[in-house]
Amino acid sequence: MPEFLELLPPEEALQRLLSLLPVQVKTEDVKTELSLGRVTAQPVVAPHPLPSFNRSTVDGYALRAADTHGASEALPAYLQLADEVQMGAAPENTLERGQCALIHTGGMMPPGSDAVVMIEYTQLVKPEEVEILHSVAVGENILKVGEDVSQAEEVIPSGKRLRPAEIGGAMALGITELTVAQKPRLGILSTGDEVIPPAEDIQPGQVRDINSYTLSALVDQAGGEPVRYGIISDQADLLYSTAEKALAECDVVVITAGSSASVRDLTSQVIDRLGKPGVLVHGVNVRPGKPTILGVCDGKAVIGLPGNPVSALVIAWLFVVPVIEALLGIQHPQPPASVQARLTVNLASQSGREDWVPVRLIREQEDYLAEPIFGKSNLIFTLTRADGLLCIPPDATGVSTGEIVRVRLF
Repeated sequence: MPEFLELLPPEEALQRLLSLLPVQVKTEDVKTELSLGRVTAQPVVAPHPLPSFNRSTVDGYALRAADTHGASEALPAYLQLADEVQMGAAPENTLERGQCALIHTGGMMPPGSDAVVMIEYTQLVKPEEVEILHSVAVGENILKVGEDVSQAEEVIPSGKRLRPAEIGGAMALGITELTVAQKPRLGILSTGDEVIPPAEDIQPGQVRDINSYTLSALVDQAGGEPVRYGIISDQADLLYSTAEKALAECDVVVITAGSSASVRDLTSQVIDRLGKPGVLVHGVNVRPGKPTILGVCDGKAVIGLPGNPVSALVIAWLFVVPVIEALLGIQHPQPPASVQARLTVNLASQSGREDWVPVRLIREQEDYLAEPIFGKSNLIFTLTRADGLLCIPPDATGVSTGEIVRVRLF
């Protein structure tokens, strides 16, 4: 069959793939302290309000706001110092009118008080008398019960990738274990008669395996579990049997092609043999990475990536990562980190094709310059020298020097 039956735009190709993937999130319980980067598989609900008691946000004096009405440096108010609130303990006494209590940041508000005046606006004039130089309103400098979250409130939705803030919030509520999505397993097959393991001495005509390791790192970073199946020679039966094993053991199979002329057709034929419906997309209108193959075999994604390391990694960002996010049940993926920068040279592009160009960011005062790094798609250090990728959309024929562009950071 022809090598490229139809060149689809990347977004359309991705949606065609995702539309045929049944998402059944498998779950497991993990300790909250070990859950960074994991994805919640069910909503997290607050077992109690937070804060669970009215507390001061400053060092100062707890009092009745009405007792400070009109107080100023010219006309201070004078209150009786009745108590000191001990940290980590409930106040023992109720404040009466005209009384105050020394309180520290985070301390529990004593009964009868409704505000705190900052210690900077006070003076202790006698052992039991405080001069108030500033008026306060009811509720000033106080966190009230449930002001952060109320009891039974959903505080972390299902399908949320956990960051340090979510972990801290769960711990504040005493939630020490979370139900998260199991990491999807991605089988990675590197193909090519010329490809050898990185530890071996290289011979003429050979190249070391790069893709297995860059893709494994990317899968791990995205929240999946990479499973490497080694280097497969360009033999249909061997590739098929290895891919069949990977498909049975993993949730997704990724095949990176070698450089032999027939290998892309070989990969597409193997994908069609693995299960129904087989190949969905054979060729994507993107550079680098046109010879991308997207398939679904009996409910599991099988993706054929170009063999060139830069192409393989760029296409994996565009297609493998979204598949991982879908299998994790992520409802609203975080937009990739990016920065605006001013392009340093003209970049030409073919209309109708989406181009991804590695760029180096150069700091210029408060702004950035985006300097393209030119290199062929089999040169992995093209990416190591880059800070991110610049996308030239398909409706453009290029980008001009000095134009403000958005750079997607690695």
